Amino acid sequence: QVQLVESGGGLVQAGGSLRLSCAASGRTFSSYAMGWFRQAPGKEREFVAAITWSGSRTYYADSVKGRFIISRDNAPNTVYLRMNSLKPEDTAVYYCAARPFGSSRGSTIPEEYDYWGQGTQVTVSS
Repeated sequence: QVQLVESGGGLVQAGGSLRLSCAASGRTFSSYAMGWFRQAPGKEREFVAAITWSGSRTYYADSVKGRFIISRDNAPNTVYLRMNSLKPEDTAVYYCAARPFGSSRGSTIPEEYDYWGQGTQVTVSS
C-alpha cells in the first residue's frame, strides 16, 4: 500500500514555470513506477509523464515533451514534475499515480496505476 500527496500547484502566467511534488508513504517507494496525469474540466484524464522505478527511463505525452521534466528521489520518496513554458491549455488538476508494486516500467494508461493522489490544481492564465 502506498499513499500519495501532491503539492506545488497554483496560478501562473503563460510562459511561467511550476514544480509539482508528490510525496509517497511507505518504505518500498523505489519498487513503484510513477506517473503524472491531468484532467481538465469536461475532459478525460490524460497521461502527462511517467518514470521507471529506478528513474533510468522517462516517458512524456507529445503535448508536454520538451517542456516538462519528470524526476524522482527515492530518498525521500518523492516524484517531481517540473513544468516550464506553461500554456493556458496546461490548466488542469494534476494527479500523481503509482503502478502496482514491482512494476518497473511506466505506463501511459491510467487503468494500469493502482494508487492515486488527491490532485493539485494548476491554472495558467493568458
